[in-house]
Amino acid sequence: MKQSEEKLFLENYKIEDYDRPSVAVDIAAFSVRSDENEDYKRDSVQKLSLLLIQRGIHPYKDCWALPGGFVRKGETLEECAMREITEETGVTPDALMPDSVFSNPGRDPRGWVISNAFVSVISEENINAHGGDDAAEAKWFDVSFTVNDKDVVLVLRSEESLITAKLRIISVQFGYPHFEIIDSGGLAFDHAEIIACALYRLRCIIEDFDIIFDFLPEKFTLSSLQRVQEAILDTPLLPANFRRKASPYIEETDEYLTGAGHRPAKLFRRKQGG
Repeated sequence: MKQSEEKLFLENYKIEDYDRPSVAVDIAAFSVRSDENEDYKRDSVQKLSLLLIQRGIHPYKDCWALPGGFVRKGETLEECAMREITEETGVTPDALMPDSVFSNPGRDPRGWVISNAFVSVISEENINAHGGDDAAEAKWFDVSFTVNDKDVVLVLRSEESLITAKLRIISVQFGYPHFEIIDSGGLAFDHAEIIACALYRLRCIIEDFDIIFDFLPEKFTLSSLQRVQEAILDTPLLPANFRRKASPYIEETDEYLTGAGHRPAKLFRRKQGG
């Protein structure tokens, strides 16, 4: 009886009677890049970087934005996010982590659009990016993220472009802040807010060594492992303390990194089963 009632209900249900938003995804893809184009030299400076696209179409034509787009019929959010970042940047992440949902009714001038944000980590060996689909260009930007009480300054810098966005923390729920954009710095849509949320979450979880390994090649030096965490936290760490915390998660290899003017540095890898 109940099954027949439900069947009748569904046959007469008209989903078009209800307002429905468009559903989109945006991807904050991070990498830690060497200042010198040499993989993990011990004296190289490593910087946290974010992958942006320059929009080739309206709205916000020519503005910098996160890669992303609309979910197609039959796609999951994750499938859409993977497709969009690959089409628009040529970069394919190994994995995507759901972050936050952005649903302010006025966030997109085209209409009612809800965006599901994802965070991804790209190792330095896979960072080559190029614009594609409706992205005129794709480029990595070095990131500076400063929180002073409730005032937040986000600076994104490439060789040719400088973006400075200002935000304010308006509330904190479940340990995570909600941001209000004061000045977008020219970033499209509400992407300054999406980036701020992603950076805050990344800093909160980076002490989990599973995340740090995603930024590195299979084999790495201890100093490069430390510099990844320092780049994301934007804070220097004491080597002895860091290595003590890292030791349960790593194991030595028989290989060394050699470079002109440096003593060979032992290479480590993630502990098997760790």
